[in-house]
Amino acid sequence: MRRTSELEKLKEKIMDFRNKRNWAQYHDPKNIAEAISIKASEFLENFLWKTKEESRNLDKEKIQDIKDEIADVLIYLIVLSKELNIDLLKAADEKLKKNSKKYSVDKVKGRSKKYDEY
Repeated sequence: MRRTSELEKLKEKIMDFRNKRNWAQYHDPKNIAEAISIKASEFLENFLWKTKEESRNLDKEKIQDIKDEIADVLIYLIVLSKELNIDLLKAADEKLKKNSKKYSVDKVKGRSKKYDEY
């Protein structure tokens, strides 16, 4: 699968970057999970106090900041998945299957409620 090999290449680049800087010593699951949360908050800050319309029409500088924060979250997710020996693509596929059962199209199409609110 092409995506898998691209993900593996990215994972190798990230680990090489980390290892050359001797940062593995700081990359325990707790610290990486905290970093993900912090970076996700920094990502969210780009949308703070914006209307729906404003959030769809961001300037290039905001878009670049969002790209950077999304990349940070992805990088940390990859590091965490490596530390915990989790196959990201498999985990995402399994979660989609679970969600398909929880949120069957006939029950939730066009609705925003949580699966247990129906």
